[in-house]
Parts: sequence; structure tokens; C-alpha cells
Amino acid sequence: MRGKVVLITGSSSGIGRETAYRFAQEGARLVLTFNKGKSRGQEVERRCRRLGAEDTLLIHLNVTEDISIRDALKRVRKNFGGVDFLINNAGMGIFLPFKDQTLKDIEQQIRTNLEGLIKVCCIFLPFIRRGIVNVASAASKTAYAEMSVYCGTKFGVRGFTQALAEEFPKIKTFCVNPDMTATRLTGYEGRPPSDVAEAIFRAVSGKIKVVQGGDVDVWRVIK
Repeated sequence: MRGKVVLITGSSSGIGRETAYRFAQEGARLVLTFNKGKSRGQEVERRCRRLGAEDTLLIHLNVTEDISIRDALKRVRKNFGGVDFLINNAGMGIFLPFKDQTLKDIEQQIRTNLEGLIKVCCIFLPFIRRGIVNVASAASKTAYAEMSVYCGTKFGVRGFTQALAEEFPKIKTFCVNPDMTATRLTGYEGRPPSDVAEAIFRAVSGKIKVVQGGDVDVWRVIK
């Protein structure tokens, strides 16, 4: 991974942060993004440099705003020309009975988890040299009560990933599916986010063989 440009959305906390650290250890050139937590993003960037990242670029990215996605691409092109790997990690969830979810709750989840991910792929696709990793979920394969909208978005991510992989066979495209992971979304219950980061790294680096459009289920590859 040394010298490869890796863009990780949502890298100021949780799975994205640990993924940044994992690639930094291998000397990658990192594009790190934050939405609201600039100071957290700056701390991640500093640590990535200490861990051995060859270069870093920290940018603001709100995946629900078209202008933010386009501005992010401009900065990436200016600094790196393009990216070798895009890791779509940014996401959110509201876990309530469906009858208790507001239209705003529904909109936020769909726009962040599915629409935003698709738009980032669309805008960056001409400048991706090697691969796309879409972080889905165990809830993209099994439905859970009180997670109806979240499940819908993550099932959608897998369907989109499979179709994109068919359309662009020269770009390695697949999903990584975490099970319950200790992030803000789960109240910090579950497996360490570093497990998911390791699964992503192994798949991107070829240490895990993944079929085009396929799945890397974290609970299967990280014991």
C-alpha cells in the first residue's frame, strides 16, 4: 500500500478512523474526511503521520450535499490527481420502531447511507484507479426490528455495489459488512472498530480474495 492514495469517508471517528490508522501503518497517502468533527479529523491526521502515512490531506465532506462532494473531488485532484482506492465508510443510523421514526429520520439515513454513497461513487469514479470498498453491514444481509430504514439503506448499498461491479469490471468493487461494532452508533458495544479496519485492509491488499461485487463479512474473516 505504500504510496497508494486511499480516500476514506467519515474518517474522523469509529471504523473510518481505525481504517485510516491501518493504512497509515503501510505508508499509504491518505485523504481523510470529516463532516462536523474538524478537531477530531485533525487529530486523526496527526496520528496518521506519526504512524507512517506518506502524505495526508484532510478535507470537509458532507455526503448529503452535492457541492461538498464536488469540492472534495477538486481538492483531491489538485493534490493527488485521483485515488487508487475509495472507501465509502460514512454512515449513520436511527434505531427506533418504524412508527416512531420521523420523515427527517428517514431522510437522513437514506441520504447519508445510500444516496450520498452513490453520489460519491458517481463523482469520483473517473478518477479511481484501482478499487471501491463500500462499507455495508450485517444488516445488509439480515433484517432487524427497529432498524427498518437502516436495513433498507444497507441492503441498497449491496445491490448498488453488485450492479456497479458488473458495469465496471476493471475497478475492483465489493462490500465489507461489519457486525455489531463498538462505535457511537451502537453505544460503543461490540467488536473493536480495528477489526473492521483490518478486514478492509486485508481485502484491499489482496490478503483476502474477494469476487467482483462480493462481500467481506467481518465476522467470518476476523475471529
